[in-house]
Amino acid sequence: MVQQPVFRRYAKRISHLYAIASAVLPKYKSVVFLHGCFWHRHPGCPYAYTPKSRTAFWEEKFSRTIAHDTKVQGELKAQGWRVLVVWECELKDRKRLVDKLRDFLAGF
Repeated sequence: MVQQPVFRRYAKRISHLYAIASAVLPKYKSVVFLHGCFWHRHPGCPYAYTPKSRTAFWEEKFSRTIAHDTKVQGELKAQGWRVLVVWECELKDRKRLVDKLRDFLAGF
């Protein structure tokens, strides 16, 4: 018997939510999003700076991104999915990242 992979697909589109998850684990009803700190506005992160030119444009763009992320994650949670967000800057500290993933996966 061929064992199914844990991750169904890399960068799985969640069509009814207009979102793309970095990993979807349907067996565990879990979703992982890998967010860039700049685009998704990681709070307190130095990579989440606002460009000095066209500030109003960027603030509006970032606001829409944050609102979309909040909506998608809220809808997934309301449907019983577990959601994990991994930030771009967290990829630099391997131990911390492994601990975060381990904590998330421990809930299965």
